[in-house]
Amino acid sequence: MPSAGTASRRAVQAAALLAMLVFFATQLVGALLPDVALLIAASAAGLALDLYLQHRDPGLVAVLGKVRFDVMVRQLLRDMLILLGLLRLQGDGSLRGYAPVFVGLVLFYAAHLACQATAIMVRRSRTLPFVTRNIDTSGLRLTAAPPRLLARQHGRRLLRFAIPATAGLLVTVGTEKPLWGMLGVGLALLLAAGGAVHLASWLRPKKRIADEQRALEWLDRWLADYKPSAGMYFSGGTTSAYQANMWLSTLAALDGNPVIVLRERFMVQKIEATDVPIICIPKVVHLMALEKSSLKMMIHPANSGKTSQVLRMPSIKHAFINHGESDKLSSCNPYSKAYDEIWVAGPAARERYQLADIGVDDRDVVEVGRPQLAPIRPYTGAPARELTTVLYAPTWEGWDGNPGNTSVMLAGENIVRALLADPKVRLLYKPHPMTGSVDPRAGRANERIQAMIREANAARNGARPGPEATAELERRTAELDRLTTSTFRDSADEIERMMLQGTPEPGRAATVEAATTAWETAYWASLPEWEHQIITTARPALFSCFNEADVLISDVSSVVSDYLISEKPYAVANTSGMTEEEFRTNFPTVSAATILSPEAGEVAGLLAAVRDPRLDGLAEARAELKVQLLGPSDPPSLVRFNAAALALAAEADARRARMEARASEIPMQREADTAAAV
Repeated sequence: MPSAGTASRRAVQAAALLAMLVFFATQLVGALLPDVALLIAASAAGLALDLYLQHRDPGLVAVLGKVRFDVMVRQLLRDMLILLGLLRLQGDGSLRGYAPVFVGLVLFYAAHLACQATAIMVRRSRTLPFVTRNIDTSGLRLTAAPPRLLARQHGRRLLRFAIPATAGLLVTVGTEKPLWGMLGVGLALLLAAGGAVHLASWLRPKKRIADEQRALEWLDRWLADYKPSAGMYFSGGTTSAYQANMWLSTLAALDGNPVIVLRERFMVQKIEATDVPIICIPKVVHLMALEKSSLKMMIHPANSGKTSQVLRMPSIKHAFINHGESDKLSSCNPYSKAYDEIWVAGPAARERYQLADIGVDDRDVVEVGRPQLAPIRPYTGAPARELTTVLYAPTWEGWDGNPGNTSVMLAGENIVRALLADPKVRLLYKPHPMTGSVDPRAGRANERIQAMIREANAARNGARPGPEATAELERRTAELDRLTTSTFRDSADEIERMMLQGTPEPGRAATVEAATTAWETAYWASLPEWEHQIITTARPALFSCFNEADVLISDVSSVVSDYLISEKPYAVANTSGMTEEEFRTNFPTVSAATILSPEAGEVAGLLAAVRDPRLDGLAEARAELKVQLLGPSDPPSLVRFNAAALALAAEADARRARMEARASEIPMQREADTAAAV
């Protein structure tokens, strides 16, 4: 069932489409009667509505294209109805005196089609078989993009260029003087023809970038010069980039020359700030360039349909690292057997694979810890502040429809209600970004929870940080945005972005890390200590919320495993329908947690244990579970991860050596066979 916001938007869209049809019908009536005022008003209103929708809701007018009523058909119909009105106004049914107007209008549409054909050729000439970031691309002769209006917005271009023509025709309808129509159509023709000529200049040799063959040759040379040794392969949808982003710092810290390999062009800008070179290679035929390179091993934070295409390369060893570990079945996907190795955090994940009995050889499982958890601060005892900060970070509903995946629907409101009822609690609510993407009920529950929190804040009051705290946050935000956000002019295409996003300045990664830490400090300092917070933006990151919280409430997910590095108290909601004993048995990550029923009656006891460590009977269990889930603290996780990468790369080297040895033996064997035959 759609939400109220969605239903309202659909109603507005339906009203806009209905209004467009009414304007066309009214225009037809005005042309047939003929009624000058009605024809002018309907024509002008129809064009204005079309222009508005092109800017505010292009997806809506795109739907009309599916029924063969696209922008060109609409504008052509609009102008033809005006000509029909002129024909009716003549009385004798002729267009004497209006022939130049008619011819000019035909030429205008011809010029528009020519401009559109040129735009297609320009876009194709500016499409490389790959996209890069953090790489010097000067050898590709990249140039700035043509104006977006000319190259990529044919609907807006037609309507804007048609304004003089339609306006001139309408003035002619009102005055019966053809001169206005000729002037308007002439100006529109000049705009369309001039746009086509200007756009065609990008097809000149001076502005043409490297063609596909030269670009692929350049890629081979770059791979040979850079000599990548370890890579991260990632493919996914628009909301999945976080799965790769969590591994950026780990990849950058590996020995050798790391590289990130993507498959979707849009993903290049979804990857967060990093100094690691990024290459997006959409087509599998071009992906094979990696097989001829020095790349020895690749890590994979997620499975996707395109993963099998890179796994075909036997010269490269592949390790599945996942984007998070939990007790859910998705952490033991049978597809894992396709990789050479499966890297897990600790012994618990190794046991999980064996219990799942999906055919994964235990010798292929390598324990490497979770290197990216280093920023999470350890437990220091009972809360020092007056208010207890509780982080409620539920996961999303998942793809399988299991009601136990997320607590948002069945327990979320009860949990939040119990927390808000305690005047000594400060709640941080950070739902999973995909909440409600599969089950609308989760989305609606999420909205209700946020409404409850806003209502609770309205009933609270207290001192707020001064304007200097806000000013400091704004300054830190501007600094961090400057370091991590690439800004482009509106007309920039992926080629221009490649040109601008070349080799990063030395030390940028360390600068970004320091700026992020400073921003997080300023962010928390800018908020009242008594105010509940709803956090749905990328900043602050989840780990920053971990450090701010005294206790976590979550679901069976990787959030719990990551939080355990701190050894702080935590609770897990049981909405699976299992008894508490069954729940603990089936999900080892909750063995050291306070289990919350859907009614959330255990919240009071949880808070008491957090505030008084003498009541916390799970501290020792958390310490033991931390080692079980994440492995030992010594050697550090990053050291173990790097060692695993070097070992897997050595296996790739050994295989290449064996293959070269076999290849050299074949001619010798043939010579021996020939000599024996003689």
